Amino acid sequence: MFKPPTTHPAAPRGVSLIETAVVLAIVAVLVGAAAPGFQELRQRRQLDGVAALLETDLQLARTEAVARNESVRVGFVPDPGGGSCYVLHTGPVGGCVCDAQGVSTCGAGAIALRSVPLAAGFPVRLESNSASIVFDAAKGTVTPTASIQLHSPVGQLRQIVNVMGRVRTCTPDGVSGHRAC
Repeated sequence: MFKPPTTHPAAPRGVSLIETAVVLAIVAVLVGAAAPGFQELRQRRQLDGVAALLETDLQLARTEAVARNESVRVGFVPDPGGGSCYVLHTGPVGGCVCDAQGVSTCGAGAIALRSVPLAAGFPVRLESNSASIVFDAAKGTVTPTASIQLHSPVGQLRQIVNVMGRVRTCTPDGVSGHRAC
C-alpha cells in the first residue's frame, strides 16, 4: 500500500528575542573592553602627528629662510589656559605671537608664515627650552639649538634641533616606535 509522504510543520525561521539579547550583551561587553585601547591608540596617533607636523614645520622654516634670503624664526608660546602654540615668522624676536586658537599677531616688520595651535582641550601640549629659535638665511643653521617636549597622556616625545637645523625625535619615557633619549 502506498503511503503519502509525511509533512512536518515548518521549523520557525529567524531568531528569538532571547537570542538577540544574548548577542547584544556579548557585543556590549566586547566594545566596553576595547574602548580604552582605542582611546590610547587615538592619543598616540595625535602625539605622533604633532611630532611629525612640528618636524616638517621646522624644516619649512629652514627652507623659507634660505629661499627668502632672510632669517626665519620659530617662536614657542605657552598659553596660560593650558594650551600652547608655535609660529613661524620673519622679523625680530617676539615679532609675532600666537595663541591656542591659532591667531597670530605680528608687530611692525614681522610677517607670520604659519601658526599651529594646540588648544587647552587637545591631549598634546608643547614646551620648549627656548622661547624662539632662528634659522640663518645664508647657512641654514639654527641659533640657539633647542629641545622641544611634546607631552601627552600616553607619554612624551622630545624633538632636538641641532645647530644644522636637523631634527631628531626620541622618547624619554619609552613611547613605543621611538628610540630612547
